[in-house]
Amino acid sequence: MPSVSLSTAKPASAAADVLVLGIRSDDDHDGLGDLLDLMGFTGEKNQVVTFPSNGLVKADRVVAVALPETPTAEDLRRAAGRAIRSVKNVKSVAIALHPAGVDEVAAIAEGVHLAAYAFTAFKSAPSTKDKKPVELSKVTVLSAFARQKAATQAVEAAAVVAEAVNIARDWVNTPPGDLRPPAFADAIGTHAGSDVKVTVWDEKRLAKEKCGGLLGVGQGSEAPPRLVRLTYSPARAVAHVALVGKGITFDSGGLSIKPGASMQTMKCDMAGAAAIAAATVAIARLGLPIAVTGFACLAENMPSGSAARPGDVLTMRNGTTVEVHNTDAEGRLVLADGLCLAGEAEPDHVIDVATLTGAAVVALGNYTSGVLGNDDAFIGQVLEASQTAGESMWHLPITEEMQGLVRSSSIADIRQHNPKPAGGTLFAAAFLREFVPEGLPWAHLDIAGPAFNEGSASDYTPVGGTGAGVRTLVKVAEALAAK
Repeated sequence: MPSVSLSTAKPASAAADVLVLGIRSDDDHDGLGDLLDLMGFTGEKNQVVTFPSNGLVKADRVVAVALPETPTAEDLRRAAGRAIRSVKNVKSVAIALHPAGVDEVAAIAEGVHLAAYAFTAFKSAPSTKDKKPVELSKVTVLSAFARQKAATQAVEAAAVVAEAVNIARDWVNTPPGDLRPPAFADAIGTHAGSDVKVTVWDEKRLAKEKCGGLLGVGQGSEAPPRLVRLTYSPARAVAHVALVGKGITFDSGGLSIKPGASMQTMKCDMAGAAAIAAATVAIARLGLPIAVTGFACLAENMPSGSAARPGDVLTMRNGTTVEVHNTDAEGRLVLADGLCLAGEAEPDHVIDVATLTGAAVVALGNYTSGVLGNDDAFIGQVLEASQTAGESMWHLPITEEMQGLVRSSSIADIRQHNPKPAGGTLFAAAFLREFVPEGLPWAHLDIAGPAFNEGSASDYTPVGGTGAGVRTLVKVAEALAAK
Protein backbone atom coordinates (compact mmCIF):
# COMPACT_ATOMS: atom_id res chain seq x y z
CA MET A 1 0.00 0.00 0.00
CA PRO A 2 1.22 3.56 -0.63
CA SER A 3 1.96 5.77 2.35
CA VAL A 4 -0.79 8.29 3.10
CA SER A 5 -0.05 11.53 4.91
CA LEU A 6 -1.87 14.81 5.58
CA SER A 7 -1.04 18.36 4.60
CA THR A 8 -2.63 21.80 4.92
CA ALA A 9 -1.12 22.86 1.59
CA LYS A 10 -3.39 24.52 -0.95
CA PRO A 11 -4.15 22.39 -4.03
CA ALA A 12 -2.36 24.77 -6.41
CA SER A 13 0.90 24.58 -4.44
CA ALA A 14 0.85 20.90 -3.44
CA ALA A 15 4.05 19.08 -4.42
CA ALA A 16 3.07 15.91 -6.29
CA ASP A 17 3.12 14.39 -9.75
CA VAL A 18 -0.66 14.48 -9.93
CA LEU A 19 -3.30 16.63 -8.22
CA VAL A 20 -6.69 15.02 -7.64
CA LEU A 21 -9.28 17.74 -7.38
CA GLY A 22 -12.84 17.12 -6.26
CA ILE A 23 -15.21 19.42 -8.12
CA ARG A 24 -18.57 20.36 -6.65
CA SER A 25 -21.10 22.48 -8.50
CA ASP A 26 -20.46 25.35 -6.06
CA ASP A 27 -16.64 25.26 -6.40
CA ASP A 28 -14.55 28.03 -7.94
CA HIS A 29 -12.49 25.27 -9.65
CA ASP A 30 -9.20 26.70 -8.36
CA GLY A 31 -8.68 28.70 -11.54
CA LEU A 32 -9.12 25.65 -13.76
CA GLY A 33 -12.56 26.49 -15.05
CA ASP A 34 -11.53 27.07 -18.67
CA LEU A 35 -9.51 23.86 -18.79
CA LEU A 36 -12.35 21.88 -17.25
CA ASP A 37 -14.74 23.24 -19.87
CA LEU A 38 -12.25 22.44 -22.61
CA MET A 39 -11.93 18.84 -21.36
CA GLY A 40 -15.70 18.40 -21.31
CA PHE A 41 -16.03 18.19 -17.54
CA THR A 42 -19.71 18.59 -16.70
CA GLY A 43 -19.75 17.34 -13.11
CA GLU A 44 -22.06 14.44 -13.84
CA LYS A 45 -22.02 11.64 -11.28
CA ASN A 46 -18.81 9.54 -11.21
CA GLN A 47 -17.14 11.63 -13.91
CA VAL A 48 -13.33 11.64 -13.97
CA VAL A 49 -11.26 13.76 -16.35
CA THR A 50 -7.44 13.89 -16.57
CA PHE A 51 -5.51 16.69 -18.24
CA PRO A 52 -2.15 18.57 -18.14
CA SER A 53 -2.13 21.43 -15.66
CA ASN A 54 -0.38 23.83 -18.05
CA GLY A 55 1.38 25.38 -15.08
CA LEU A 56 -1.83 26.51 -13.37
CA VAL A 57 -0.97 24.26 -10.41
CA LYS A 58 2.35 22.83 -9.25
CA ALA A 59 1.46 19.25 -10.22
CA ASP A 60 2.03 18.28 -13.85
CA ARG A 61 -1.36 16.63 -14.21
CA VAL A 62 -4.81 17.17 -12.74
CA VAL A 63 -7.46 14.53 -12.20
CA ALA A 64 -10.86 16.17 -11.76
CA VAL A 65 -13.48 14.02 -10.03
CA ALA A 66 -17.11 15.02 -9.75
CA LEU A 67 -18.62 15.33 -6.26
CA PRO A 68 -22.18 15.96 -5.10
CA GLU A 69 -22.85 19.29 -3.41
CA THR A 70 -22.83 17.70 0.05
CA PRO A 71 -20.66 14.58 -0.23
CA THR A 72 -20.89 11.88 2.41
CA ALA A 73 -17.88 9.97 3.70
CA GLU A 74 -18.74 7.16 1.30
CA ASP A 75 -18.94 9.62 -1.61
CA LEU A 76 -15.40 10.74 -0.77
CA ARG A 77 -14.18 7.17 -0.27
CA ARG A 78 -15.47 6.27 -3.73
CA ALA A 79 -14.15 9.47 -5.33
CA ALA A 80 -10.69 8.83 -3.90
CA GLY A 81 -10.80 5.27 -5.20
CA ARG A 82 -12.01 6.38 -8.61
CA ALA A 83 -9.19 8.91 -8.85
CA ILE A 84 -6.45 6.49 -7.74
CA ARG A 85 -7.59 3.88 -10.27
CA SER A 86 -7.31 6.49 -13.03
CA VAL A 87 -3.71 7.39 -12.13
CA LYS A 88 -0.99 5.37 -13.85
CA ASN A 89 2.80 5.38 -13.73
CA VAL A 90 3.33 8.09 -11.09
CA LYS A 91 5.04 8.11 -7.71
CA SER A 92 3.09 10.79 -5.85
CA VAL A 93 -0.46 12.12 -5.72
CA ALA A 94 -2.06 14.97 -3.78
CA ILE A 95 -5.79 14.69 -3.13
CA ALA A 96 -8.08 17.66 -2.50
CA LEU A 97 -11.64 16.40 -1.92
CA HIS A 98 -12.82 19.00 0.63
CA PRO A 99 -13.42 16.71 3.65
CA ALA A 100 -15.82 18.30 6.13
CA GLY A 101 -14.40 16.47 9.15
CA VAL A 102 -12.01 13.85 10.45
CA ASP A 103 -14.30 10.97 9.46
CA GLU A 104 -14.23 12.17 5.85
CA VAL A 105 -10.42 12.43 5.96
CA ALA A 106 -10.27 8.79 7.10
CA ALA A 107 -12.68 7.75 4.34
CA ILE A 108 -10.44 9.35 1.70
CA ALA A 109 -7.38 7.56 3.08
CA GLU A 110 -9.30 4.29 3.10
CA GLY A 111 -10.43 4.78 -0.49
CA VAL A 112 -6.81 5.35 -1.54
CA HIS A 113 -5.55 2.16 0.09
CA LEU A 114 -8.41 0.03 -1.20
CA ALA A 115 -8.14 1.32 -4.76
CA ALA A 116 -4.37 0.86 -4.88
CA TYR A 117 -4.78 -2.88 -4.22
CA ALA A 118 -3.54 -5.35 -6.81
CA PHE A 119 -3.16 -9.13 -6.56
CA THR A 120 0.09 -10.01 -8.31
CA ALA A 121 1.32 -13.09 -6.43
CA PHE A 122 0.89 -15.33 -9.48
CA LYS A 123 2.05 -12.85 -12.14
CA SER A 124 5.41 -13.43 -13.78
CA ALA A 125 8.11 -10.90 -12.99
CA PRO A 126 8.62 -8.28 -15.73
CA SER A 127 11.34 -9.11 -18.22
CA THR A 128 14.58 -7.20 -17.76
CA LYS A 129 13.99 -5.84 -21.27
CA ASP A 130 10.65 -4.38 -20.25
CA LYS A 131 10.44 -0.99 -18.62
CA LYS A 132 9.16 -1.50 -15.09
CA PRO A 133 6.11 0.68 -14.41
CA VAL A 134 6.41 3.36 -11.77
CA GLU A 135 4.52 2.45 -8.60
CA LEU A 136 2.49 4.88 -6.56
CA SER A 137 4.30 5.24 -3.25
CA LYS A 138 3.10 8.51 -1.69
CA VAL A 139 -0.35 10.05 -1.36
CA THR A 140 -0.98 13.33 0.44
CA VAL A 141 -4.51 14.18 1.55
CA LEU A 142 -4.99 17.94 1.60
CA SER A 143 -7.16 19.07 4.49
CA ALA A 144 -7.59 21.89 6.98
CA PHE A 145 -7.63 19.17 9.65
CA ALA A 146 -4.13 17.95 8.79
CA ARG A 147 -2.50 19.24 11.99
CA GLN A 148 -5.12 17.71 14.27
CA LYS A 149 -3.99 14.64 16.18
CA ALA A 150 -7.42 13.06 15.67
CA ALA A 151 -6.99 13.30 11.89
CA THR A 152 -3.56 11.68 11.99
CA GLN A 153 -4.89 8.87 14.16
CA ALA A 154 -7.86 8.41 11.84
CA VAL A 155 -5.55 8.03 8.83
CA GLU A 156 -3.44 5.49 10.70
CA ALA A 157 -6.57 3.53 11.63
CA ALA A 158 -7.76 3.65 8.01
CA ALA A 159 -4.49 1.97 6.98
CA VAL A 160 -5.07 -0.83 9.50
CA VAL A 161 -8.61 -1.44 8.26
CA ALA A 162 -7.57 -1.29 4.60
CA GLU A 163 -4.77 -3.77 5.27
CA ALA A 164 -7.36 -6.12 6.77
CA VAL A 165 -9.63 -5.78 3.72
CA ASN A 166 -6.69 -6.35 1.39
CA ILE A 167 -5.42 -9.48 3.16
CA ALA A 168 -8.96 -10.89 2.96
CA ARG A 169 -8.91 -10.08 -0.76
CA ASP A 170 -5.55 -11.85 -1.12
CA TRP A 171 -6.89 -14.99 0.53
CA VAL A 172 -10.02 -15.02 -1.64
CA ASN A 173 -8.00 -14.44 -4.82
CA THR A 174 -5.46 -17.20 -4.10
CA PRO A 175 -6.03 -20.23 -6.36
CA PRO A 176 -7.92 -22.93 -4.44
CA GLY A 177 -5.19 -25.51 -4.90
CA ASP A 178 -2.80 -23.19 -3.10
CA LEU A 179 -5.09 -22.40 -0.15
CA ARG A 180 -6.61 -25.66 1.00
CA PRO A 181 -7.76 -25.84 4.64
CA PRO A 182 -4.38 -26.63 6.27
CA ALA A 183 -2.65 -23.93 4.22
CA PHE A 184 -5.39 -21.39 4.98
CA ALA A 185 -5.09 -22.12 8.69
CA ASP A 186 -1.33 -21.51 8.46
CA ALA A 187 -1.90 -18.25 6.56
CA ILE A 188 -4.27 -16.97 9.23
CA GLY A 189 -1.73 -17.76 11.93
CA THR A 190 1.03 -15.98 10.03
CA HIS A 191 -1.09 -12.87 9.51
CA ALA A 192 -2.22 -12.78 13.16
CA GLY A 193 1.37 -12.75 14.40
CA SER A 194 1.56 -11.83 18.07
CA ASP A 195 -1.52 -9.58 17.98
CA VAL A 196 -4.06 -12.40 18.25
CA LYS A 197 -3.79 -15.87 19.77
CA VAL A 198 -4.46 -18.58 17.19
CA THR A 199 -5.35 -22.21 17.93
CA VAL A 200 -5.90 -24.76 15.15
CA TRP A 201 -7.92 -27.94 15.48
CA ASP A 202 -6.96 -30.66 12.99
CA GLU A 203 -9.23 -33.52 11.93
CA LYS A 204 -8.33 -35.62 14.98
CA ARG A 205 -9.18 -32.82 17.38
CA LEU A 206 -12.36 -32.06 15.43
CA ALA A 207 -13.44 -35.68 15.88
CA LYS A 208 -12.62 -35.52 19.59
CA GLU A 209 -14.64 -32.30 19.88
CA LYS A 210 -17.57 -33.84 17.95
CA CYS A 211 -17.60 -31.26 15.15
CA GLY A 212 -19.62 -33.42 12.77
CA GLY A 213 -20.46 -30.59 10.37
CA LEU A 214 -16.84 -29.77 9.55
CA LEU A 215 -15.88 -33.43 9.38
CA GLY A 216 -18.87 -34.35 7.22
CA VAL A 217 -18.24 -31.62 4.67
CA GLY A 218 -14.48 -32.19 4.59
CA GLN A 219 -14.48 -35.99 4.43
CA GLY A 220 -14.55 -36.11 0.63
CA SER A 221 -11.25 -34.23 0.30
CA GLU A 222 -7.69 -35.45 0.78
CA ALA A 223 -7.01 -32.06 2.42
CA PRO A 224 -8.62 -32.42 5.86
CA PRO A 225 -10.74 -29.71 7.51
CA ARG A 226 -9.51 -27.25 10.10
CA LEU A 227 -11.09 -25.08 12.78
CA VAL A 228 -9.12 -21.92 13.50
CA ARG A 229 -9.89 -20.18 16.77
CA LEU A 230 -8.71 -16.57 17.10
CA THR A 231 -8.68 -14.92 20.52
CA TYR A 232 -8.17 -11.25 21.33
CA SER A 233 -8.56 -10.47 25.04
CA PRO A 234 -7.73 -6.86 25.94
CA ALA A 235 -7.26 -6.10 29.63
CA ARG A 236 -10.29 -3.85 30.07
CA ALA A 237 -12.76 -5.14 27.51
CA VAL A 238 -16.17 -3.48 27.63
CA ALA A 239 -17.86 -6.19 25.54
CA HIS A 240 -17.22 -9.61 24.00
CA VAL A 241 -18.21 -10.49 20.44
CA ALA A 242 -17.84 -13.87 18.75
CA LEU A 243 -17.28 -14.02 14.98
CA VAL A 244 -17.89 -17.15 12.90
CA GLY A 245 -16.86 -17.49 9.25
CA LYS A 246 -17.62 -20.00 6.51
CA GLY A 247 -14.32 -21.15 5.03
CA ILE A 248 -15.02 -23.54 2.16
CA THR A 249 -11.72 -23.21 0.32
CA PHE A 250 -13.23 -24.77 -2.79
CA ASP A 251 -16.82 -25.79 -3.35
CA SER A 252 -17.36 -28.37 -6.05
CA GLY A 253 -20.81 -29.09 -4.63
CA GLY A 254 -19.63 -32.48 -3.40
CA LEU A 255 -21.69 -35.37 -4.75
CA SER A 256 -24.45 -32.85 -5.56
CA ILE A 257 -21.87 -31.50 -7.99
CA LYS A 258 -22.09 -28.04 -9.51
CA PRO A 259 -22.03 -27.42 -13.26
CA GLY A 260 -18.49 -26.70 -14.44
CA ALA A 261 -19.10 -23.01 -15.10
CA SER A 262 -20.45 -22.54 -11.59
CA MET A 263 -17.20 -23.83 -10.07
CA GLN A 264 -14.97 -21.24 -11.69
CA THR A 265 -15.24 -18.73 -8.85
CA MET A 266 -15.76 -21.18 -6.01
CA LYS A 267 -12.38 -20.31 -4.51
CA CYS A 268 -14.35 -17.39 -3.04
CA ASP A 269 -16.47 -19.66 -0.83
CA MET A 270 -14.11 -19.00 2.08
CA ALA A 271 -14.69 -15.23 2.01
CA GLY A 272 -16.61 -15.32 5.30
CA ALA A 273 -13.73 -16.94 7.15
CA ALA A 274 -11.33 -14.49 5.49
CA ALA A 275 -13.47 -11.57 6.67
CA ILE A 276 -13.74 -12.63 10.31
CA ALA A 277 -10.05 -13.54 10.60
CA ALA A 278 -8.89 -10.27 9.02
CA ALA A 279 -11.35 -8.21 11.08
CA THR A 280 -10.28 -9.86 14.35
CA VAL A 281 -6.64 -8.97 13.70
CA ALA A 282 -7.60 -5.42 12.71
CA ILE A 283 -9.63 -4.94 15.91
CA ALA A 284 -6.60 -6.08 17.90
CA ARG A 285 -4.19 -3.80 16.02
CA LEU A 286 -6.53 -0.86 16.56
CA GLY A 287 -6.42 -1.60 20.27
CA LEU A 288 -10.21 -1.56 20.65
CA PRO A 289 -11.40 -2.58 24.13
CA ILE A 290 -13.54 -5.38 22.70
CA ALA A 291 -12.81 -9.03 23.37
CA VAL A 292 -13.13 -11.08 20.18
CA THR A 293 -13.35 -14.83 19.79
CA GLY A 294 -13.28 -15.87 16.15
CA PHE A 295 -14.00 -19.25 14.58
CA ALA A 296 -12.89 -19.83 10.99
CA CYS A 297 -14.53 -23.06 9.82
CA LEU A 298 -12.36 -24.44 7.01
CA ALA A 299 -13.12 -27.36 4.71
CA GLU A 300 -12.88 -28.34 1.06
CA ASN A 301 -16.11 -29.71 -0.41
CA MET A 302 -15.10 -32.41 -2.89
CA PRO A 303 -16.72 -35.52 -4.44
CA SER A 304 -15.02 -38.85 -3.80
CA GLY A 305 -15.73 -42.31 -2.49
CA SER A 306 -15.53 -40.97 1.05
CA ALA A 307 -17.72 -37.88 0.49
CA ALA A 308 -20.91 -37.28 2.44
CA ARG A 309 -24.01 -38.45 0.59
CA PRO A 310 -27.50 -37.01 0.29
CA GLY A 311 -29.46 -38.95 2.89
CA ASP A 312 -26.62 -39.12 5.41
CA VAL A 313 -27.20 -37.90 8.96
CA LEU A 314 -24.48 -35.84 10.63
CA THR A 315 -24.22 -34.99 14.32
CA MET A 316 -23.23 -31.43 15.08
CA ARG A 317 -21.10 -30.16 17.98
CA ASN A 318 -24.13 -29.68 20.26
CA GLY A 319 -25.55 -33.15 19.55
CA THR A 320 -28.19 -32.01 17.04
CA THR A 321 -28.63 -34.51 14.20
CA VAL A 322 -28.97 -33.18 10.66
CA GLU A 323 -30.33 -35.01 7.62
CA VAL A 324 -28.32 -34.05 4.53
CA HIS A 325 -30.34 -33.48 1.37
CA ASN A 326 -27.95 -31.54 -0.84
CA THR A 327 -24.18 -31.66 -0.37
CA ASP A 328 -23.91 -28.33 -2.18
CA ALA A 329 -25.54 -26.65 0.82
CA GLU A 330 -22.46 -27.37 2.92
CA GLY A 331 -21.71 -23.96 4.38
CA ARG A 332 -24.47 -24.12 6.97
CA LEU A 333 -23.05 -27.43 8.22
CA VAL A 334 -19.60 -26.04 9.03
CA LEU A 335 -21.16 -22.88 10.48
CA ALA A 336 -23.33 -25.01 12.77
CA ASP A 337 -20.24 -26.28 14.57
CA GLY A 338 -18.77 -22.78 14.64
CA LEU A 339 -21.93 -21.27 16.12
CA CYS A 340 -22.05 -23.96 18.81
CA LEU A 341 -18.47 -23.13 19.78
CA ALA A 342 -19.25 -19.41 19.69
CA GLY A 343 -22.10 -19.92 22.13
CA GLU A 344 -19.85 -21.89 24.45
CA ALA A 345 -17.48 -18.88 24.57
CA GLU A 346 -20.34 -16.93 26.24
CA PRO A 347 -20.03 -13.69 24.24
CA ASP A 348 -22.39 -10.73 24.42
CA HIS A 349 -23.04 -10.89 20.67
CA VAL A 350 -22.29 -13.26 17.81
CA ILE A 351 -22.00 -12.53 14.08
CA ASP A 352 -21.46 -15.10 11.36
CA VAL A 353 -20.33 -14.19 7.86
CA ALA A 354 -20.79 -16.49 4.87
CA THR A 355 -21.15 -16.71 1.11
CA LEU A 356 -24.13 -18.85 1.95
CA THR A 357 -26.94 -18.79 -0.61
CA GLY A 358 -27.49 -18.05 -4.27
CA ALA A 359 -30.97 -16.96 -3.22
CA ALA A 360 -29.43 -13.92 -1.51
CA VAL A 361 -27.97 -12.85 -4.84
CA VAL A 362 -31.34 -13.34 -6.54
CA ALA A 363 -33.02 -11.20 -3.89
CA LEU A 364 -30.42 -8.48 -3.37
CA GLY A 365 -28.10 -8.50 -6.38
CA ASN A 366 -24.33 -8.56 -6.52
CA TYR A 367 -23.54 -5.60 -4.29
CA THR A 368 -25.75 -5.99 -1.21
CA SER A 369 -25.43 -8.46 1.67
CA GLY A 370 -28.42 -9.87 3.51
CA VAL A 371 -28.60 -9.49 7.29
CA LEU A 372 -30.78 -11.87 9.29
CA GLY A 373 -30.86 -12.72 12.98
CA ASN A 374 -32.75 -13.08 16.23
CA ASP A 375 -32.46 -9.58 17.73
CA ASP A 376 -33.75 -6.50 15.93
CA ALA A 377 -31.78 -4.09 18.09
CA PHE A 378 -28.48 -5.82 17.33
CA ILE A 379 -29.34 -6.12 13.64
CA GLY A 380 -29.96 -2.37 13.71
CA GLN A 381 -26.44 -1.88 15.11
CA VAL A 382 -24.97 -4.01 12.35
CA LEU A 383 -26.86 -2.12 9.65
CA GLU A 384 -25.79 1.22 11.08
CA ALA A 385 -22.17 0.02 11.13
CA SER A 386 -22.44 -1.16 7.52
CA GLN A 387 -23.75 2.24 6.44
CA THR A 388 -20.86 4.01 8.19
CA ALA A 389 -18.40 1.57 6.63
CA GLY A 390 -19.86 2.04 3.16
CA GLU A 391 -20.99 -1.58 2.72
CA SER A 392 -24.50 -2.13 1.39
CA MET A 393 -26.60 -4.46 3.56
CA TRP A 394 -30.31 -5.15 3.87
CA HIS A 395 -32.38 -6.70 6.65
CA LEU A 396 -34.26 -9.86 5.66
CA PRO A 397 -36.66 -11.73 7.97
CA ILE A 398 -36.59 -15.27 9.29
CA THR A 399 -40.26 -16.02 8.77
CA GLU A 400 -42.21 -18.28 11.11
CA GLU A 401 -42.81 -20.96 8.48
CA MET A 402 -39.08 -21.58 8.13
CA GLN A 403 -38.68 -23.10 11.59
CA GLY A 404 -41.27 -25.72 10.71
CA LEU A 405 -39.49 -26.54 7.47
CA VAL A 406 -36.11 -26.83 9.21
CA ARG A 407 -37.60 -29.25 11.73
CA SER A 408 -39.44 -31.36 9.15
CA SER A 409 -36.95 -34.24 8.83
CA SER A 410 -38.54 -37.62 9.40
CA ILE A 411 -35.34 -39.31 10.60
CA ALA A 412 -33.21 -36.58 12.24
CA ASP A 413 -33.69 -33.55 14.48
CA ILE A 414 -33.57 -31.12 11.56
CA ARG A 415 -33.11 -31.12 7.81
CA GLN A 416 -30.27 -29.35 6.06
CA HIS A 417 -31.94 -28.14 2.86
CA ASN A 418 -35.14 -26.31 1.99
CA PRO A 419 -37.84 -28.71 0.71
CA LYS A 420 -39.41 -25.80 -1.22
CA PRO A 421 -37.86 -23.88 -4.14
CA ALA A 422 -38.36 -20.44 -2.60
CA GLY A 423 -36.96 -18.69 0.46
CA GLY A 424 -33.53 -20.33 0.43
CA THR A 425 -31.80 -17.51 2.30
CA LEU A 426 -34.46 -17.44 5.00
CA PHE A 427 -34.35 -21.23 5.41
CA ALA A 428 -30.56 -21.20 5.75
CA ALA A 429 -30.75 -18.53 8.45
CA ALA A 430 -33.46 -20.48 10.27
CA PHE A 431 -31.20 -23.53 10.15
CA LEU A 432 -28.28 -21.56 11.65
CA ARG A 433 -30.53 -20.17 14.38
CA GLU A 434 -30.93 -23.72 15.71
CA PHE A 435 -27.30 -23.53 16.87
CA VAL A 436 -27.42 -20.12 18.56
CA PRO A 437 -28.16 -20.23 22.31
CA GLU A 438 -31.49 -18.69 23.28
CA GLY A 439 -31.14 -15.07 24.30
CA LEU A 440 -27.76 -14.51 22.63
CA PRO A 441 -28.03 -11.61 20.13
CA TRP A 442 -26.98 -12.97 16.75
CA ALA A 443 -26.64 -11.56 13.25
CA HIS A 444 -26.01 -13.56 10.09
CA LEU A 445 -24.37 -11.80 7.12
CA ASP A 446 -24.96 -13.52 3.79
CA ILE A 447 -22.27 -11.97 1.55
CA ALA A 448 -22.80 -14.28 -1.44
CA GLY A 449 -23.27 -11.33 -3.80
CA PRO A 450 -20.61 -8.75 -2.87
CA ALA A 451 -17.80 -11.10 -1.78
CA PHE A 452 -16.49 -11.59 -5.33
CA ASN A 453 -16.61 -9.13 -8.21
CA GLU A 454 -16.80 -10.89 -11.57
CA GLY A 455 -17.34 -7.63 -13.43
CA SER A 456 -14.99 -4.73 -13.98
CA ALA A 457 -13.27 -2.75 -11.23
CA SER A 458 -15.11 0.34 -9.99
CA ASP A 459 -14.24 3.04 -7.47
CA TYR A 460 -12.25 1.20 -4.76
CA THR A 461 -13.64 -2.26 -5.61
CA PRO A 462 -11.26 -4.49 -7.62
CA VAL A 463 -12.00 -7.46 -9.81
CA GLY A 464 -12.07 -10.68 -7.75
CA GLY A 465 -12.14 -10.77 -3.98
CA THR A 466 -13.54 -7.62 -2.38
CA GLY A 467 -13.01 -8.17 1.35
CA ALA A 468 -16.75 -7.80 1.94
CA GLY A 469 -17.77 -7.63 5.60
CA VAL A 470 -14.41 -6.68 7.09
CA ARG A 471 -15.13 -2.96 7.45
CA THR A 472 -18.58 -3.57 8.89
CA LEU A 473 -17.23 -5.96 11.54
CA VAL A 474 -14.63 -3.38 12.61
CA LYS A 475 -17.29 -0.66 12.77
CA VAL A 476 -19.50 -2.91 14.93
CA ALA A 477 -16.57 -3.34 17.32
CA GLU A 478 -15.93 0.42 17.34
CA ALA A 479 -19.59 1.07 18.14
CA LEU A 480 -19.59 -1.45 20.98
CA ALA A 481 -16.38 0.10 22.32
CA ALA A 482 -17.94 3.57 22.34
CA LYS A 483 -20.86 2.54 24.55
